[in-house]
Amino acid sequence: MIIDTRYNDLANGLINFSTELKKGERVLIDAFDVPDAIVIALIRAARRKGAYPYVNLNKARISRELNREAVDEQVAPHAEIELARMQKMNAYIALRGSENIFEASDVPSIKSKLVSKHMKPVLDYRVRKTKWVVLRWPTPAMAQQASMSTEAFEDFYFKVCTLDYSRMIPGMKALSDLMKKTDKVHLKGPGTDLKFSIKGIGAEECGGLRNIPDGEVYSCPVRDSIEGVLQYNAPTVYQGIAFDNIRLVFKKGKIVEATSNNTKKLNEILDSDDGARHIGEFAIGFNPHILEPMRDILFDEKIAGSFHFTPGQAYEECDNGNRSQIHWDMVCIQRPEYGGGEIWFDGKLIRKDGIFVPKSLHKLNPDYLLAKKG
Repeated sequence: MIIDTRYNDLANGLINFSTELKKGERVLIDAFDVPDAIVIALIRAARRKGAYPYVNLNKARISRELNREAVDEQVAPHAEIELARMQKMNAYIALRGSENIFEASDVPSIKSKLVSKHMKPVLDYRVRKTKWVVLRWPTPAMAQQASMSTEAFEDFYFKVCTLDYSRMIPGMKALSDLMKKTDKVHLKGPGTDLKFSIKGIGAEECGGLRNIPDGEVYSCPVRDSIEGVLQYNAPTVYQGIAFDNIRLVFKKGKIVEATSNNTKKLNEILDSDDGARHIGEFAIGFNPHILEPMRDILFDEKIAGSFHFTPGQAYEECDNGNRSQIHWDMVCIQRPEYGGGEIWFDGKLIRKDGIFVPKSLHKLNPDYLLAKKG
């Protein structure tokens, strides 16, 4: 089978850079509604490294049907099987296509919660114990979300996903080092005045090793330190449902008020468990190719000039102790065309209207990341 050279380039990047697959290692390729050709490209790339590829093929419409009337007796044995398989893997690559991003919109919340509860140990093992990378796949549905033609969106997708992420390393390290030394954070913008601490939490750089596309540094608030209000301006889809204009009010770290275009459903999700009303991640995004939201979080959370503030589960690497079955990345863009905004660390202005101010962080600004190497 002749493979598109763009598929081979992407597969080589995922195998050689993102997961750094080695001879004798096992990799699970989890494919959701994607062309056979990219799966074959990944299998071949893994075999060239002397690794052993395994494949799981998923269809959104079938998953919807299974989940709509899910019961413990069905899901619990399935989760045990999936965990046993994951425990045999050294690496995990997920390719997530979607013909309809709202395919799961009519799955009852109680059923989604049941499935998430049983599958959480599988997710936890994958995140903590394997070398993993997750990426979307360009589809006409995604092109429509981005208000682009299918061909133009594919060109955009491969440009973003094959970006030279090594160019981000100096700026990411500087930002990560700064966040590790920071106590007080203050976020300002239209409808937003939020204060919290990240003291002692740490920070992690994300430059193409876990998500594709990538371009963020994340930390996490001290769990009970958050005070104020946050108005998000990027649309989001969670559990197959669209949300716009989410506004959260915090007191002592807890979401005490939550409104949106679908306030009832928003609060149902935030009532999934106690941890869902606390925050598990604070991250700053800076991918220079990604400028507009498209209701796809793997892209939207990396938007240049954005940050995301995430209800739910904290990552082990930057842990505030919050535990939840949800992890919902909600995004706020601070570039001028979205109303602007500021990020302050310990009383010093770090980013204004999407542009980093300190000289040490200039290498994360678009003019540097997009400049040709000389």
